[in-house]
Amino acid sequence: MVAIEPEGALMTGKLGLWNRLKSDFIYLSGLQKIDNRTKAFGPEADILVPDLLEASFDRHAGNPAFFFEGQTLTYAELEARANRFAAWATASGLKKGDTASLFLENHPDIIAIWFGLSKLGIIAALINNNLKGDGLLHCLRTAGSNAVISDAALSSAVSDIQSELDSTVTHSILGRGDLSEEALAALPAHRPAWSARQGLTGKDIALLIYTSGTTGLPKAARMSHARCLTMMSGFIDATGAGPGDRIYETLPLYHGTTGLCGVGTALLSGAAVVLRRKFSASQFWQDVHDYKATMFVYVGELGRYLMKNPPSPLERDHQLRCAFGNGMRHDIWTEFTARTGLKKIIEFYGSTEGNISLINLDSRPGAVGRIPPIIKDRMPVRLIDVDPTTAEVRRTVEGLCREVPAGIPGEAVGKIEEADSRWRFDGYNEKAATEKKVLRNVFEHGDAWFRSGDLLRQDEDGYFYFVDRLGDTFRWKSENVSTSEVEEVLAKCDFVTMPNVYGVEVPHAEGRAGMAAMSVSGAPDMDGLYRHVMQALPAYARPVFLRVLPDLQVTGTMKFRKVDLVRQAYLPSPGHQDVWIIDPSAETYRPITAADIEQIEAGTVRL
Repeated sequence: MVAIEPEGALMTGKLGLWNRLKSDFIYLSGLQKIDNRTKAFGPEADILVPDLLEASFDRHAGNPAFFFEGQTLTYAELEARANRFAAWATASGLKKGDTASLFLENHPDIIAIWFGLSKLGIIAALINNNLKGDGLLHCLRTAGSNAVISDAALSSAVSDIQSELDSTVTHSILGRGDLSEEALAALPAHRPAWSARQGLTGKDIALLIYTSGTTGLPKAARMSHARCLTMMSGFIDATGAGPGDRIYETLPLYHGTTGLCGVGTALLSGAAVVLRRKFSASQFWQDVHDYKATMFVYVGELGRYLMKNPPSPLERDHQLRCAFGNGMRHDIWTEFTARTGLKKIIEFYGSTEGNISLINLDSRPGAVGRIPPIIKDRMPVRLIDVDPTTAEVRRTVEGLCREVPAGIPGEAVGKIEEADSRWRFDGYNEKAATEKKVLRNVFEHGDAWFRSGDLLRQDEDGYFYFVDRLGDTFRWKSENVSTSEVEEVLAKCDFVTMPNVYGVEVPHAEGRAGMAAMSVSGAPDMDGLYRHVMQALPAYARPVFLRVLPDLQVTGTMKFRKVDLVRQAYLPSPGHQDVWIIDPSAETYRPITAADIEQIEAGTVRL
């Protein structure tokens, strides 16, 4: 007879025989379903993103595809719009292999445009709509943009830097000129000929999606048709998505989680997307209730924002049966399920560009995925020994890497296999950036593995847990923040001589808040500094705290010492008033007070 362990055994990392068998069945059957659905999307296959979308749109033509700001768009209407955007692209001189950069607020047209472009073999670059100035210019250049499409609200940011782009790059504004509603309505709504994309295969690039990475400015991740289809299809079976579902999406569509995983799950299964222009914690449950949403897509910060709101009857008055996304920490997970009654949370782990994919199929709180020990050899994901401060790989005397034992954090790496789209690494538009993410001679001489830059921990049962990001890049507001990019912006201020940017932990908040230690010349102009960072940096990258010091410690190799500063966080030095906090209401940085610190520690202030 097999003894059934109590629930507490599930949290020990030692499941026991019965629960191990049950979990193994869930994962083996679930992973097999995902594999069956996605295995055809190989690098040499002739199945492309528009092919699968067109087939789905034919099956579900009359179904709602999008609910957006009181309007409903059916599958047939969405494709007609995509076809008109394709006709516009042809009339504009865009052709197979060209790149059009989309710089737009959340709107169904983002999907319609890149769907239409993909029918012609045109690459769509999805640009973070918070960017401006040098950051935006960098992204448009690295995309190799032939055209930029923005909406009216964001057009000035493009106009400000257009003179620095190649003179052949066009800028079209949605709703104006040849992209006005009148002009679009006059274009043909039928599908362009398949021959327009003839010759393309799964390894060809469909999208560019940007990630901050660790090298400074955002990098353009090359998303092949095979990879896009894998991400778009990979959650259909895990969520059980189908024509009766409505998936609430409130996060930016330029993110892979929302724009590919979320939208793809809906549009390839016949479900509908309930789209919001921007996330609103106060409106979240009202929208879920009013639109009768059955699922939603999240990142970790979303759950924390929702749990900071006072409990509402709407948290239980809903039709949700599932949520899927990444970054929900254990404490928020347990509180969220207790308050909302939603038990099925499908957490996954993977970067936009990386070849590591993990998924939590049994809603174990805090776990980002599981590889059952019995199939470890079939899933080439490993955790290797690295220095958590320097990110330097620790090698054996033979020059190979060491896999860490259960319970010990290590950097997640995935073996690169060019012939398999699941383990292929297509990299970035910049070859140097791509090579930095490839680790060679890992477990045998001559092999190559993708470096995630993330520390994970795996327990004895095969569950993975996120620990931290390696290196200087930190996450805040669900975005990667590059310290070097922020340092470059701060250094442009006349009185700032030595900016040193890092992330600090803040109670009751996901990720790390940006902080800059700096030495200054003369009296600091905090009003001017505030205006400068507001103009030059997106909201998530603006330093929340500043520490003004007479000089900064550097190593013998002229690298900043950050350990003590990170440990000290936002607390002033004893006997000094050297820490400043951003104050949007006063449009300045001002000295931090004891009351500020008390509110931060209590979690009663939103940074």
